[in-house]
Amino acid sequence: MPLGALLVLLLLGGAGPASAHAALDSTDPEDGAVLQRAPGHVTLAFSESVGLRDDSFRVLDPGGHRVRTGDTGHADGRSETARVALPGGLGEGTYTVAWRVVSADSHPVSGAFTFSVGKPSSTVASVDTGPTEDPLTTNLHRIARYLSYLAAALLIGMAAFVALCRPPDAAPLRRPLVAGWWTLLGATVALLVLRAPYEAGTGPSGALDPDALGDTLTARPGVLLLIRLALLGPAALFLARVFRMPVAGRHPRSGPLAATAGGALAVALALTWAASEHASAGIQVPAAMTSSTLHLLATAVWLGGLTALLLTLRSAGEAATAARFSRVALASVTVLAVTGVYQSWRGLGSWQALTGTTYGRLLLAKVVLVAVLLAAAAVSRRWTAALATAAAAAHEPARERVPQPAGCPPAPEPPTAPADTGDAAPATAALRRDLRRSVLAEAAVAAVVLAVTTVLTGTQPGRAVDEAARTVPAGGVLPASVTTIPFEIGTAGRGTVQITLDPGRTGDNAVQAVVFGPDGSLAAVPELRLSFTLPDQHVGPIDAELVDRGGYWSANTLTLPLPGTWTMKTTVRVSEIDQVSEVRRIRVER
Repeated sequence: MPLGALLVLLLLGGAGPASAHAALDSTDPEDGAVLQRAPGHVTLAFSESVGLRDDSFRVLDPGGHRVRTGDTGHADGRSETARVALPGGLGEGTYTVAWRVVSADSHPVSGAFTFSVGKPSSTVASVDTGPTEDPLTTNLHRIARYLSYLAAALLIGMAAFVALCRPPDAAPLRRPLVAGWWTLLGATVALLVLRAPYEAGTGPSGALDPDALGDTLTARPGVLLLIRLALLGPAALFLARVFRMPVAGRHPRSGPLAATAGGALAVALALTWAASEHASAGIQVPAAMTSSTLHLLATAVWLGGLTALLLTLRSAGEAATAARFSRVALASVTVLAVTGVYQSWRGLGSWQALTGTTYGRLLLAKVVLVAVLLAAAAVSRRWTAALATAAAAAHEPARERVPQPAGCPPAPEPPTAPADTGDAAPATAALRRDLRRSVLAEAAVAAVVLAVTTVLTGTQPGRAVDEAARTVPAGGVLPASVTTIPFEIGTAGRGTVQITLDPGRTGDNAVQAVVFGPDGSLAAVPELRLSFTLPDQHVGPIDAELVDRGGYWSANTLTLPLPGTWTMKTTVRVSEIDQVSEVRRIRVER
């Protein structure tokens, strides 16, 4: 299990902050600030560059009515900021700001905070930060992304299989390649039209808005999808040229120039994914982009090559082809291991994130699946070696030395027996059947790994979740004691509550609780309750009396009188009738 071993050795190597989804660093006005005069602007600063929408800001007055705001833009031209102009003459009371932007890695993030003019209101407007995602739009978007990954793997992997493994008959690969090309075309178009409703968190009908589509075509994610569509034209011409075989049974025409052109097209296609996902934001972007591109290409060569091998196993000379692919697959696994470990470290950053975040749990599932995949690959390599040995033995010509009369010219050599192209030899047929089954199992597991990878690329990395907890609310203190508690949200999936207890010692403490949805973005819940009990001393329960601050919950003063191991009970009401409770034990020092 090379990937798992390397993950254990290198996962925590290095240090330094990074994020993939944008984390909110600060707000102006600060969250909870009480101002003597109304501000002219609201400004947000993020950990990375963000894209803005026409509805990136919603400002509600103390009565819950929407305030008419000015244009939205970047402050002083800095791409990591977002600013909206406020009208003059804002009255006294507490205002709520809900925001929604698009991270540099193309994923939308949202949140809310409050500020007061003059003095705080007796009540604060209840605000939903907007739907973090529409289930139908999100599922359609994920399906399109998975199909695009799968189609790219088929196109790149099968073309590499033909060039590197030189199957005697590549004709069976033509139809899957055509299907892969059309699938990638359709999936890319679907991603393009779904981009606007995906960013807005609305239903698929939003794809019909021409203005929204126009905005998509000029934004970075849309431009990258357009580039991908443009690359499909040269890719089709390249495949048509390579697979043009004037003579039946002749190997597809290839050469150094064709190989260079094909490699350049494959790298360019892979870059359209790397430039639009986690690798495009955070630390070490050039290295991350290179790693992501190599990771996708190695995946394609392995998965697409497996499919191609399955389709060509029945043709003559499959033993030599399978042996060549075995070497190519081993090189792909090496690249996958190295790049996968680097990306895991970059996305996680801590052991706690491995089990305490959705990203970490998905990564664990992927590591287990890759271990199964490597086991299947080892079996395939064993059958490949056995088949090559059997084929070599079956094709060894039997020559019998015939005595010749003295002085006579030597008799011509007996003709070499033709290669066995069928299943005449029972042993060879059995080995071929076992290899086919092993490769089929390997391809099936690889498809599941690709599905998990698709979900993983759309999930907020552990580093970003950690940063969000440290920076929400903006202007708050850094956490002294942080506890992450997962909870079920019915069929919607699993959310988490990140609870910060500062300073985490006896006496007065400040409590901050941030709720994250299944996708790792901030989530609004109707109610959040927190209580503390010290069973050994029969103290409690002590209610933290959390207050909804619009995007997070907090209590300025919670008094824990004694040191010891306290039981912390968290109750999350996820709807008007449903709630879940989880219990954790925390240590409070003197």
